Amino acid sequence: MNEYMGDFIFDTFQPFYFHHTEDVAYYIPSANEEHPAAVGLPVKDAALEYIESLPLTNTPEVFGLNPNAEIGYYTKSARDMWEQLIELQPQSAEASGGMSRDEYIDNTAADIIKRIPQQYDVDKVWKKFGGEAISPTSVVLLQELDRFNRLTLTMSKSLATLRRALKGEVGMSNELDDLSRALYNGQLPPMWRRLAPATKKNLANWMDHFLRRNQLYSGWINDGEPNVVWLSGFSIPESYLTALVQATCRKNGWPLDKSTLYTQVTEWETPEDVNERAHQGCFVTGLYLEGASWDVEKRCLTRQKPKVLIQPLPVMKVIPIESHKLKLQNTFRCPVYVTSDRRNAMGVGLVFEADLSTHEHISKWVLQGVALILNTD
Repeated sequence: MNEYMGDFIFDTFQPFYFHHTEDVAYYIPSANEEHPAAVGLPVKDAALEYIESLPLTNTPEVFGLNPNAEIGYYTKSARDMWEQLIELQPQSAEASGGMSRDEYIDNTAADIIKRIPQQYDVDKVWKKFGGEAISPTSVVLLQELDRFNRLTLTMSKSLATLRRALKGEVGMSNELDDLSRALYNGQLPPMWRRLAPATKKNLANWMDHFLRRNQLYSGWINDGEPNVVWLSGFSIPESYLTALVQATCRKNGWPLDKSTLYTQVTEWETPEDVNERAHQGCFVTGLYLEGASWDVEKRCLTRQKPKVLIQPLPVMKVIPIESHKLKLQNTFRCPVYVTSDRRNAMGVGLVFEADLSTHEHISKWVLQGVALILNTD
């Protein structure tokens, strides 16, 4: 709100325009010599006359947004309408395209069961990483494996029970009915969604994300902590960042409550380009930029390109640092969210704030709603 409201609005020496073009200007009207059409009119009548002169439809630029914001709005509206239409389609068991609804669900369930990985032996991993002397980041891995095991167990049991229900061997409960409907519509089942990281992906894209998480965990167990961490693969990404600060504080003897994180976007565009390990902190990937673009050469924020709503951010370096030593200039504190829904009223969804270099005033990026997200739709 500080970007929209302030004393600058009423500055008589430098008139403030919310938006100004050759065709129209948005400002706070006043009955004075600067506005000849309103001369002699009371302030109220002058304001009403000015309001009537404004266009009936407003472009995103009026609110400080990029024109791409309108494309994003219509895309989201179309997606929501499409999902509602899918929910309204008939759920009958009549044959369609040579395969009945129950056969299609059974085949989908069988295919997913084949792709579910084996359960992880958390105790074995705990011993491998040092037992009682385990590092904070390895503790995060064990917590992630526990959550992943619960998810895979729920997926296996629910799909096996659903296949039996389709054959008539057991009764079809409400949860199984929701599961069958989700599989038929290509959506993520509610019982799985409760145990998985927040996402807006459909079932097919979510399965790819699910299997990539498994690759992250298995690679970490077999080869050690990766040089570049895929931050989107964690159920609770902020837990890994907190563990990173804890490990650095132990190593350097810093007080934990007076330490924070500083981020720096590197020149490496993909994890494969990284040929070194971070001596302090870590490299992370899986971040996507909304509301702006990233200039790889100048390594700073720039205006969003037309019709490009989202852009993968190059590899980012996360560096723990003592709070009193952090002095930032020409830097935009960009919020990082889990999904494009960003956070709710309770603050759920905000992971941390990243430091992005900028050559323009920070207010521009605030008004354009610039943010980083960990998962694309």
